[in-house]
Amino acid sequence: MKFLLEVTMDEGALAEDPTGELQRILRYWGGNLKHYAMRPGDGSVVYDSAYREVGRWSVEGRAD
Repeated sequence: MKFLLEVTMDEGALAEDPTGELQRILRYWGGNLKHYAMRPGDGSVVYDSAYREVGRWSVEGRAD
């Protein structure tokens, strides 16, 4: 299995403060992952601090 996180960094809050925004996104989703089974097909949209969609995370592959 793979955990994938894809974030577009060339607009909005991520363009203005890429390090700060990525830190915030990773902290938020790191804490929120406990609400997911972490099986293939799980995932969610990722938002910046202005609540604009900037990417998504997903779990892909086979669960053995």
